[in-house]
Amino acid sequence: MNVGYVLRRFGVFLIIIWLAATLSFLLPRLAPVNPIREKLLQAVSFGGAGKTDMEAVVKNYEAKFGLDQPLWRQYVLYISDMARFDFGISISNFPSRVIDIIMRALPWTIGLLLVSTLIAFVVGTLLGALAAWPQTPIVVNLLLTPLITLSSIPFYILGLILVYLLAFSLRWFPLSGGYNQFTIPSLNWAFMMDVLHHSILPALSIVLASIGSWAIGMRGMIISGLGEDYITFAEAKGLKDREIFYRYALRNALLPQTTSLALSLGYIVSGAVLVEVV
Repeated sequence: MNVGYVLRRFGVFLIIIWLAATLSFLLPRLAPVNPIREKLLQAVSFGGAGKTDMEAVVKNYEAKFGLDQPLWRQYVLYISDMARFDFGISISNFPSRVIDIIMRALPWTIGLLLVSTLIAFVVGTLLGALAAWPQTPIVVNLLLTPLITLSSIPFYILGLILVYLLAFSLRWFPLSGGYNQFTIPSLNWAFMMDVLHHSILPALSIVLASIGSWAIGMRGMIISGLGEDYITFAEAKGLKDREIFYRYALRNALLPQTTSLALSLGYIVSGAVLVEVV
């Protein structure tokens, strides 16, 4: 890998970020109705203000957010602020800053995503590899069938089902929150167990919806490798089936599976956010 390749890839990355930021800037402003203005009008109307007062408040808010400036200046400020990771003030959570809201929620999202994805990856990979191996008991394939079925259900839909069954009906888990409102956040056993209790349902929805896809991918890789020369050579050496499975079949199939793990994290983030909301 040379420096030129790295620079080209980094340049493509910057162009994609710029296009996404530009699209995010233009879409609200190209809408027939200004969504920002409508949000402000809706918020002011809840306070019982008159029409004249509402217009005055809206103009004041537009000045605060810089919406009264020319479009080109708004765009320049928008891009320059994003380059400094300054996303401004949140309209829905005024006057909180967007970066503060992100930093409060980001550790919870990353923790939920990493733990649940790694569990689903390990379990799904092992189940898929075992299901493809000829000497595996039939019970593994029987266990894999419902997991593959669950993989067709979106994370948030499965989360709603689990909340209704396990939290609302059976009351085994809390309905919402990251921890009990009466628990003081601190690095102690009680707080960590409370967080674990609250995170089981969202993590379970991601794990159950992901195991099947990992298993299918690994099963296909193992099956495609059964006829390879290294498997035939290992069998000719007289190695045990278990050793052939772990040292040759599983190890060689893990490389593309691990690559898929890194690529899948970005796709799962959107579903994980919805799971947290549910």
